[in-house]
Amino acid sequence: MNKKFFTAWVAVFVAWMAGDFLIHGPLLQSDYLQLAKLYRTPADSQQHFPWMLFAHVLMAGAFTWIYARGNEPKPWVAQGVRYGIAVALLATVPIYLIYYAVQPLTGELVTKQIIFSSILMIVLGILVAWFYRDPAVPK
Repeated sequence: MNKKFFTAWVAVFVAWMAGDFLIHGPLLQSDYLQLAKLYRTPADSQQHFPWMLFAHVLMAGAFTWIYARGNEPKPWVAQGVRYGIAVALLATVPIYLIYYAVQPLTGELVTKQIIFSSILMIVLGILVAWFYRDPAVPK
């Protein structure tokens, strides 16, 4: 673990928080309001926000660590896209499908969550790949 790793970790954390804010705020707010009884109140959510931050710190660190251990001397953009897709298929898609199976969420909401969050994983994959790109290898 070096400076590049920690810099990438922080960048992924910031981008992930911003992406999730965009997705679960403006993009899905109206969907969530229809199901408000299933979620914490805004005041209660604020009390639990440190847990959200901690979760994103852990996810960003693991995301960066796994990429750093598996990147290859290949074009970094494609490698980042592949990594983002792999993470989405490993975590994002199954988690939202599990939520759908155990909570009374609408299929429309879950579809949007999967699409938006999978796009975010691809963007994060490209971001972490940029930090680990090899200048000798073309994009």
